[in-house]
Amino acid sequence: MNLWPQLEPLLLSAERPARYINHEFGCVRKPDADFRFCMIYPDTYELGQANQALRILVNVVNAVDGMAAERAFLPAPDFCDVMRKKKVPLFSLESCEPVRDFDAIGITLPHELAATNVLETLDLAGIPLHASERGEEDPLVLGGGPCAFNPEPYSPFFDAFSIGEGEEALPEGLMVVRDMQAQGATRAEVLHALSQLEGWYVPSFYAWRSESDAQQEGSWLEPLVEDAPLRIEKRIFEGFSESPAWEPCIVPFTEVVHDRLNVEVLRGCARGCRFCQAGMMYRPVRERSADNIVSAVIEGLAATGYDEVSLTSLSTTDHSQIAEILTRVNKACDGKGVRISVPSQRLDSFGVDMAELVAGQKKGGLTFAPEAGTQRLRNVINKNVTEDDLFGAIDAAFAAGWRRCKLYFMIGLPTETDEDIKGIASLAQRAYDRAKAAVPPEQRGAIRMSVSCALFVPKAQTPFQWDGQIAPEEAIRRVNLLRNSVKYKAVDVHWHDPKTSFVEAVMSRGGRETAAWVEQAWKCGARFDAWTECFNEQAWRDAADALGLSPESIAQTSYDTNYVMPWSHISTGASQKWLARERRLAECEQTTADCTYESCSACGVCPQLGIDNMLAEPRIASGSNSHAAQGGE
Repeated sequence: MNLWPQLEPLLLSAERPARYINHEFGCVRKPDADFRFCMIYPDTYELGQANQALRILVNVVNAVDGMAAERAFLPAPDFCDVMRKKKVPLFSLESCEPVRDFDAIGITLPHELAATNVLETLDLAGIPLHASERGEEDPLVLGGGPCAFNPEPYSPFFDAFSIGEGEEALPEGLMVVRDMQAQGATRAEVLHALSQLEGWYVPSFYAWRSESDAQQEGSWLEPLVEDAPLRIEKRIFEGFSESPAWEPCIVPFTEVVHDRLNVEVLRGCARGCRFCQAGMMYRPVRERSADNIVSAVIEGLAATGYDEVSLTSLSTTDHSQIAEILTRVNKACDGKGVRISVPSQRLDSFGVDMAELVAGQKKGGLTFAPEAGTQRLRNVINKNVTEDDLFGAIDAAFAAGWRRCKLYFMIGLPTETDEDIKGIASLAQRAYDRAKAAVPPEQRGAIRMSVSCALFVPKAQTPFQWDGQIAPEEAIRRVNLLRNSVKYKAVDVHWHDPKTSFVEAVMSRGGRETAAWVEQAWKCGARFDAWTECFNEQAWRDAADALGLSPESIAQTSYDTNYVMPWSHISTGASQKWLARERRLAECEQTTADCTYESCSACGVCPQLGIDNMLAEPRIASGSNSHAAQGGE
């Protein structure tokens, strides 16, 4: 059923109606496909359309004969209300058909604050919230993305989760669903077949143990199905390095975040920051070649008309051929008014040569992430950068023409003291002094230096997963200490709301009991929690009170490293033994070197997954890489 006749009149009063219409340049429609899948981003079009994972997964499903992938996004809050009032269900963009009529839907879980939006999405679509309530005619609801590495707070709402990279796992799983549905299999039979595939987790096949039983048995899961796997290893796309860096994309009618051509140059990071979930999730490191990347930039700019290209990854300047790539891309774009951006600049690899290569004709602001204000704490978190690295990067950047710089830090890191907080102020002020010294006197008035502070959120699958978060009240005390310690008016201090970071921590560390909290908070009015103007703290508080739940104990309790966490059955490939060792090394303020520059750190990913780091060329250590101490016992 095409919903356009019902939708069109509503768009006359909608804010940004281009969010809701189809036929953007580059979109694909396959009306004759016999199996239809809808990929959903649980937030507005402006955020979701820029998401690289959504683009990749829609493309790989559409590449399968007889299978169609369409997109859907959660309407803005006001339009959600209008659609409910007018009884218009959530629809796909390509065909404007109800999402509930698809054979399967996929909802990505990009961050913890999207949890209530998942329920808003299902409810608006007219799909029962709980997997246990869905019938044979309802679509299968599949989940994936970063938050799937602790799927339990979402488990009642999903039929199955795809753990890890989806380029091969998703089409493989959907083909199983299609074939079994064609044979008349029941919903339970289809889910059983999915559970036997590598990287697929079906939560309804397991009972949830009590805390005492979980610690005694070494797992929170008790299988209800005889051959349900006890451990789910992430899937990895082994062919990433050789796959085309040009990923056909849609050019939207309306402006979206990161509205530019994005070319993924490498995947994975072995820097080993102990707070970083992405660094654990995407191991091992796999680089695309310079030829692949440069040709993708040229083809992508020609195909889309963008005037900016971003070379994306967790650590782009770590690429072994980054100098060659930037040199060739700059030459190819010379005189065309195209801006080349490298969003992830490492302090210890941003020297004079790199500054000149990244500079281009349009210089915005630069962001560097020392993460902590003292070397002691940087060693604790395994940041492996020094003050000299920061000052060298500042010197190079401001001499090359930049005038604005943001320094990113975290507060509340394990072992942090007030001296570490004061160290942030000291480091930022000295960085500002270096910036002034690097530019001519007449230009010093244009220099802007800002400090951005986020509250540490303990993430699943990291060495700091056992550490609790500091209370929001303590976070505010530390922020005020920082603000009072910064004496330069030219250094601006910004910080994230610790109340939203608290919800993130609960969602990151919670088990299945957290799902009831999410559902109750949504019923109390929580949705679009990542939007500052929409975050409803009272809804979360009321939900906790109604359930008799203590979210503080979930977010703030610290555990010994032998404590079995609620996601222990989900594996990134990094062993729990190695994560625990890294946590002990943090206590000793001892660092571990990046294995792509030095020797193996024995995280376990390569032997477990049967794939090694794949570099275009050997990496050459620079800055702190050349003297980072390797941890071990």
